[in-house]
Amino acid sequence: MDYQVIVVGGGHAGLEAAFASAHMGMKTLLISINIKMMGNMPCNPSIGGSAKGIVVREIDALGGMMGIAADHHYLQMKMLNTGKGPGVQCLRAQQDKLEYPKYLQDLALATENLTVEEGIVNALIHDDTHVFGVKLTDGREYTSDAVILSTGTYMESYIFRGHKKISEGPDGQKPSLGLSPYLRSMGIETYRLKTGTPPRIRKDSIDFSKAKVEPGTPGHLAFSYTTKEFIPLEEQEVCYLIYTNLNTHNIIKEHLDETALYSGNIVGVGPRYCPSIESKIMTFKDKERHQLFLEPESRYTDSIYLQGFSTSMSEEVQELMVRSLPGFENAVFLKYAYAIEYDAIKTTEYGPTLELKKWPGLYIAGQICGTSGYEEAAGLGLLAGINASLKIQRREPLILRRDQSYIGVMIDDLVTKGTEEPYRLLSSRAEFRLLLRHDNADLRLTEIGHDIGLINEERYQYFTKKKQYIKEVCEILESTYLGKRKDVENYIISLGFNELKGGILASELLKRPGVKYSELAKFIPELDKYELDEQTIDEIEIIEKYEGYIVKQKRDAENHQKLEELKIPEDIDYLSMNGLRLEAREKLNRVRPLTVGQASRISGVNPSDISMLILNVKKILNHE
Repeated sequence: MDYQVIVVGGGHAGLEAAFASAHMGMKTLLISINIKMMGNMPCNPSIGGSAKGIVVREIDALGGMMGIAADHHYLQMKMLNTGKGPGVQCLRAQQDKLEYPKYLQDLALATENLTVEEGIVNALIHDDTHVFGVKLTDGREYTSDAVILSTGTYMESYIFRGHKKISEGPDGQKPSLGLSPYLRSMGIETYRLKTGTPPRIRKDSIDFSKAKVEPGTPGHLAFSYTTKEFIPLEEQEVCYLIYTNLNTHNIIKEHLDETALYSGNIVGVGPRYCPSIESKIMTFKDKERHQLFLEPESRYTDSIYLQGFSTSMSEEVQELMVRSLPGFENAVFLKYAYAIEYDAIKTTEYGPTLELKKWPGLYIAGQICGTSGYEEAAGLGLLAGINASLKIQRREPLILRRDQSYIGVMIDDLVTKGTEEPYRLLSSRAEFRLLLRHDNADLRLTEIGHDIGLINEERYQYFTKKKQYIKEVCEILESTYLGKRKDVENYIISLGFNELKGGILASELLKRPGVKYSELAKFIPELDKYELDEQTIDEIEIIEKYEGYIVKQKRDAENHQKLEELKIPEDIDYLSMNGLRLEAREKLNRVRPLTVGQASRISGVNPSDISMLILNVKKILNHE
């Protein structure tokens, strides 16, 4: 074999897959159409956001690279949903479109065990049973133990503006031609998906006095648990908020026949949770305005990203639309918006390890899986790289549970429920979201990252020390009784509470709104020896303040886990299983779930079907 792992595509999924396999000691080849576009951000140059920000923390906790890259050279860092509970709070960072990919490119070219080459893969090397290499359009061939396809939005891609249809990848790059038809010739089912991007406007042509300033969030905020240096708020860029108006809406309605989406040119399904501006206006006809964010793309360019204004209108109509917005009367375009349509692989083709069911040795990651977003792609890439490497090392695969990570929720959703549109992670998709918080990703996943070889010993020792500190501090808080003390009384009264009738446990006092660990610790000398950073203090406060809710979700997760532990034999015959409805037989046979828990989440499989499945599985297991 030339390599142990070959990764096709240098986007966010491909980079994480390549870094993971290389860091796990695999001789890895990363093939990119254009090395200078690796890690590119063809849409919004931001990392994080609702649920997505937690995924980045999970990637970092497992030993991936996206969080570390996002903490370098960011333009603005913001904590979202601060007025809501900890289960939905997360980071979002406006990145520098030039610096972020450069950091990752330099890292890839300097990573031990990783070779990077340019080229376009148009075929795979395989026999009748498994895949073991790739063929390039220029005739080169490379063999390997595993191949990971992370082609993003490039496979058979077309760009749309109005009635124009161009064979092109994102940001004017070459499309990937030939690979998708080859996959279909192997019996792999593909389908068309669509996404898009807004226009970019020259900064000095915008009147920002008509917009609301949106600053970052103060404090030491970072995606990576290893980050120790932070960009001060006063050195960060500001973003702005404006709204569409009735004039904008009327222009769009008058020119609907000139958009690729409504003219019938596009056949791919677009993302429901990130629609084009014309889709928003036609879907929500009662809304008089839609919010738009004005976000800088780089310190080194004068480009402003018009977030929320994705469109496939013609260039002429885009100018009318944009110049109807407040402050954009004299807008100068640097880049026109477009829609992009591309091929992805049906979710029924792959399992929870991201290996294709029909073709051992072939893994997929990123938007080829049917997802959208840099963060979703990176999470899938990391797991594909890990699982390909674990299989080569003859170790058990890593399948993250739904109560363990958002990455686990995403993969389970894809392989169990499927998707007909670009899948986007949302906090509402996670039934155990209070367990899957921004603050505790390290407590959930760093042990796993160390076990598989992605967290080094120095970082692991720091983590275990922090974990022990949290345990000891919580034990002190839960066993320290604060009696009738004047200093405690004064603190309570200063927060607007009544005097304490008697003493109170420190942990109970911390549960009260507004009570801070940093103030409470002043009353407990035993806590003086613990040097805790802001992140650790946040974790302790959340653990104590939300203890009852967390305990309940853990109990629910444990009950849920009993079904997950009931494995289904791989060769089980659903089609002839007694007691199952026809729809359930067909759905189970198509998805081939690994556990009864996974089977229970398949659309069209009801509780009575699960009861019959459990009986049949136990009968088979008892006979073995």
